[in-house]
Amino acid sequence: MWYYYLAAALVAFWWFLLRPRGGGKNSPPLVTSSSVVPVPLVGVIAEFLKNPNEMMKRCYKDYGQIFTIPIFNQRLTFLIGPEAQELFFKSGDDVLSQDECYHFMSAVFGPGVVYDAPRKKRQMQFQTMANGLRTTRMKTYVAKIQQETMQYLNERWNKESGTVDLYKALSEITILTASRCLHGDDVREHMFAELQTLYHDLDEGLTPLTVLWSRAPTPEHFRRDKARKQLVELFGKVIQQRREHPERSDGTDILSLFMDIKYKDGSSITEEEVTGLLIALLFAGQHTSCTTSTWTLLLLLHNPTVMQRVMEEQEQFASKDSLELDDVHQMELLHNSMREALRLCPTFIMLLRKAMRDADVTVNGTTYRIPKGDLVVVSPTVSMRLPTTFKDPDVFDPDRFAAPREEHKQPYAYLGFGGGMHSCMGQVFAFLQVKTVLSVILKHYELTPESSKLPDIGYNDMVVGPRGNCNVQYRKKKVA
Repeated sequence: MWYYYLAAALVAFWWFLLRPRGGGKNSPPLVTSSSVVPVPLVGVIAEFLKNPNEMMKRCYKDYGQIFTIPIFNQRLTFLIGPEAQELFFKSGDDVLSQDECYHFMSAVFGPGVVYDAPRKKRQMQFQTMANGLRTTRMKTYVAKIQQETMQYLNERWNKESGTVDLYKALSEITILTASRCLHGDDVREHMFAELQTLYHDLDEGLTPLTVLWSRAPTPEHFRRDKARKQLVELFGKVIQQRREHPERSDGTDILSLFMDIKYKDGSSITEEEVTGLLIALLFAGQHTSCTTSTWTLLLLLHNPTVMQRVMEEQEQFASKDSLELDDVHQMELLHNSMREALRLCPTFIMLLRKAMRDADVTVNGTTYRIPKGDLVVVSPTVSMRLPTTFKDPDVFDPDRFAAPREEHKQPYAYLGFGGGMHSCMGQVFAFLQVKTVLSVILKHYELTPESSKLPDIGYNDMVVGPRGNCNVQYRKKKVA
C-alpha cells in the first residue's frame, strides 16, 4: 500500500509545483524536465541548484529569451537579452517589486533600513546616499584612496619583489579605502581593527540559507547578529563623540550626512538606522569594488597587448606626486577595461523582482503574460555574453565600449551596475575607487601572474568572485 501513498504524494507535489497561476495560454514556456539531471520532478530543481548559470544558458538555447523554471513552490521567470529585459528595468515597484525579493537582507542591515524601511523613509535614505556620492565629494576621496593604498603597499608589499594573493590584497585595500571615505578619519584611524572583525562576521552571516531562512539558528547567523549589535554600539559612540566634537571630522564622509537625516514626518534617524545604512553601503561597495578590481587587473595581466596600452595611458600621470579627480576621469582605457571586467565577470548572476500583478512582455513579436506572484529574473552573467549583443562575447575587448562601436549603448544590454530606476547609485564611486587603486599599483609595481590560466568564475557563490590561483609576483619599480 505504501506505493499508493507515494504515488499520491508525487502527484500532489507535481500539482503544487506546476499548478496554473494565471497567464493562461500566453504564459512563458515552463521548464518541466532536465537533460542534465534526468530524474522526474526533481531533476529541474537539482540542475538549477547544481549550476544555475549553466542551466540558464541551456534554457535560453532551448526556450528562447523568456522561460519559467519552477523551484519548489516558487516560479522563476527569466528574461534574457535586451528586448526581454526592458520590462524588468522600466517597471515600477507596483509592477515588479524589488523590496519583496531582498527582505532577507534586513537580518544583516537591521530594521528600518533600505528594504525594511517604509517607502518614504527609504527614499530619504537613498537620496542622502546619492548626495554623499556626488562628484563634488569625489574630489576629496581621490586623495584619501591614494593615501590608504600607498600606506597598505608600503606595509605589505615592502620587499623588492614577492608574491601576493591579489584577491586578498585588493579586498583589504577596498575596505580600507571605503572606510576612510565613508566612515571618516576618526573611525578609520581609531576603530578600524574592530570594525573589520565585525564586518567579517556580518559578511560570513550572509549564506545561501539566509535567502530562504534569514533567522535560521546557525553559528554564522548568531555571529552575524552579535556583530551587528556591537556595530550599533560602536557607531553610537562615534555619533555621540562627533556631536560633542564636530571638529574631529572634515565633514566629507557619508557618516556625517547620515547623522543629520530628518524624515518628512519630523523624526530623526536613529543610531541603529545610521549603522544599517553604513553596513549597506560597505556591503555593496566592498563586494563590487573588490571583485571588479581583481578581475580587471587579472584580465589585463593575461592580455599583455591591452596592458601595454593601459601603461602608455598611465604615463601621462607618472610625473605627478598625487592624482586629481580630472586625472582619474581621463583614464579612458582603464575605465573601459573595468567595464569589460564587469561584463565578463559581473558581481551577481541574478537580479530579482516579484511580479505584483500580471505583466506582459513582448519578445520577437510574441507577447507573454507573466503571472502575478512569479519571481522575475534577469541574469547579467548570461545576457552580457550573448553574441547577438556583444561581438565575440567571451573575448576581453575593452574597445567594444569606445567609439565608434559603443556596444553597451543598446538599451538594457550592459548590466554591469544594473539598470533602470534601481541602478547602482555607487557606480561613480566604484569607478573612482578601482581606477585610483589600480593606477597607484601600476605606477609602483611590475606584476606577473603566477598561473598562465585565469581563475574560474565562482558562479555558485553568493558574490561572483574568482575561484583558483589569484597569486601575482610583484617587483618594485624605481619611481623618480
